[in-house]
Amino acid sequence: MLLEDILEHNNQFVETKSYQLYETDSLPNKHAVILTCMDTRLTELLPKAMNFKNGDVKILKTAGALIKNPYGSIMRSILVAVHGLQAHEVYVVGHHDCGMSNLDTDDLVKKMKSSGVTQKDFDQLDIDVEEWFQGFDQIEDSVKSSVELITQHPLLPDDVPVHGLVIDPKTGKLDLVINGYK
Repeated sequence: MLLEDILEHNNQFVETKSYQLYETDSLPNKHAVILTCMDTRLTELLPKAMNFKNGDVKILKTAGALIKNPYGSIMRSILVAVHGLQAHEVYVVGHHDCGMSNLDTDDLVKKMKSSGVTQKDFDQLDIDVEEWFQGFDQIEDSVKSSVELITQHPLLPDDVPVHGLVIDPKTGKLDLVINGYK
């Protein structure tokens, strides 16, 4: 069982004081917050490709690095990082070969139903499920959309640069989509 493996490893981690390698405070040393995708290929690659180590930046992860709701938890976290945790810049980093690209929402709904979610469960929702799960066609357009939503938020100061990048999950190469300094 994975949970047992995690807890066993954690006991060793704490006993050997391995945590000392990662000690830092709660403020980002490089004063930035990153919104990126939850793709497993980016877990270690993205910080290394951007020259960040533990404690340098705040990292938020969501499917596709998408923000659709300007008043949801992702935007709230960005605003907390900027106003409360000394983040002076925001980076939106999407990636090539993203699972949210051209996501087949019909197939996703079918998978949900096959795992026990009923039509009654869907009928109780106050949202358009197709729209809520909708991905994107081009990653660059998705990054631009998220950058625009962040930049135009009424609670984000005008002097906070919001950058947009796309990373190659195979090589770590970053392509600039939007330079927030301009």
